[in-house]
Amino acid sequence: MEDENWQKIKEKIMQDPRNKSYTERNIPPILQVNAQARVLIVGQAPGRKVEESLIPFHDKSGDRLMEWLGMTKDVFYSDQVAIMPMDFYYPGKGKTGDLPPRKFMSEYHQEILALMPDIQLTVLIGKYSIDYYLKDRKKKNLTETVRAYREYLPSYFPIVHPSPLNCRWLKANPWFEEEVVPALQERVANALHTK
Repeated sequence: MEDENWQKIKEKIMQDPRNKSYTERNIPPILQVNAQARVLIVGQAPGRKVEESLIPFHDKSGDRLMEWLGMTKDVFYSDQVAIMPMDFYYPGKGKTGDLPPRKFMSEYHQEILALMPDIQLTVLIGKYSIDYYLKDRKKKNLTETVRAYREYLPSYFPIVHPSPLNCRWLKANPWFEEEVVPALQERVANALHTK
């Protein structure tokens, strides 16, 4: 969706002096905004590969996420789904992986959310989005918050990040793919098909 209101917000993000290094390299904010969206995915930040393609979740994490959501690529990249990470740009490389999202980018979330009045379900991916949206409702750690996903329904569904770096966590917590993923797929299907 490239409506006038979204264009104004996009320009504001690009003119933000804190994003100058990206704007100078002609990198736009990487997100997917649709007025008709019914499912919102709030992730961390684009990775290096996504920065190259400018397509949200256009990487191995995205492939796994689509599996967990029970979505084809056509649905994932349709006007039914919005993708709004905690940072709209790749924050760079850290010692053990990518740097965390820059905190100030969440300042734009409410303005963007106002453009998408039909969101039925918000999928919160990983610690940063869970901390921001669930605040003091979250549990003592990510694992416990994800395990307690029912407490945040019908608005929010917290999940772990689908990164290949999380294979060890998935192996240690088989209940996630056995119990949580089917529940997530059911909620997503309902959100997409409920009018």
